[in-house]
Amino acid sequence: MASLAHPPTSDYRGRLAPSPTGYLHVGHARTFFTAWQRARDAGGALVMRMEDLDPDRSKSAFAEAAYEDLRWLGIRWQEGPDKGGPFAPYVQSRRGSIYLAAWRGLLRGGFLYPCKCSRKDLESALAAPHERASPAAQGSAGGGKGDLEDDEPIYPGTCRPGTCRRLLASPAQLPSPTAHEIESPEGSNWRFRVPDGEAIEFVDRNLGPQRFVAGQDFGDFVVWRRDGVPSYQLACVADDAAMGITEVVRGADLLKSTARQILLNRALGYSDPAWFHSPLVVDHNGRRLAKRHDSLSIRAMRQRGLTPMNILSADLPVEG
Repeated sequence: MASLAHPPTSDYRGRLAPSPTGYLHVGHARTFFTAWQRARDAGGALVMRMEDLDPDRSKSAFAEAAYEDLRWLGIRWQEGPDKGGPFAPYVQSRRGSIYLAAWRGLLRGGFLYPCKCSRKDLESALAAPHERASPAAQGSAGGGKGDLEDDEPIYPGTCRPGTCRRLLASPAQLPSPTAHEIESPEGSNWRFRVPDGEAIEFVDRNLGPQRFVAGQDFGDFVVWRRDGVPSYQLACVADDAAMGITEVVRGADLLKSTARQILLNRALGYSDPAWFHSPLVVDHNGRRLAKRHDSLSIRAMRQRGLTPMNILSADLPVEG
């Protein structure tokens, strides 16, 4: 398949953002190819960013496989870990200072509060009859960037302070954090308090008008984990802003994350990029693909002799 490594002629900046937690599958191939096409057609630049914030599952072998598989598909980028560029490093595990600055900005603005709830605490609270949980979240189990965060249950508010805007007017108003916790996010899960009842609306360039209601479709969400790792939501927003991304192309499973990221952009004073969400590729049971579908990885399909055109074809049979 022909590929074009074109020099940018416009201000358009798109991005590829694979996670090296497994081999890329046919769904990734189609979404990333769409991102490349849109950057090419706009005469813009495409940025490769390796989203390796999952320390337990991210492997260098998967990162190298992603570069190789995407090049095999004919996809080229102008900036990235392998090419460098004005916004290096292009590997999230090396961009901690950028995420910490964003966390501090949110904290100073009074948008965050520390949460001491463990997973067991949340499971117990959400099991109570009077607590609400998003239907998509019940029984969900996953580990990808969208699996846990886009479908997470609505937080029951156990640690939520009564007011948030003036949270930092004085240290005494914080519910429990020490001075160290104000300087560093480690030791607590830090949640963004959403404006309950507010409709977050945006027009997706592929799927049309979208609307999510804060506090109903999603609740207070984690932006920093107690083990010292920023969430996908915070890292994505900080990186897209820092790298000047003008359009985000990704799967439709992250539509709800877009509503969260619009709130983060607003709180941090960032401009929203344009959004383009691709339909998900599903298996014969109607379940969206995951990296556990080894037989549908680009790597496995290459070994079976399929061509890039086969993999990108809309009528490729997808079986789980």
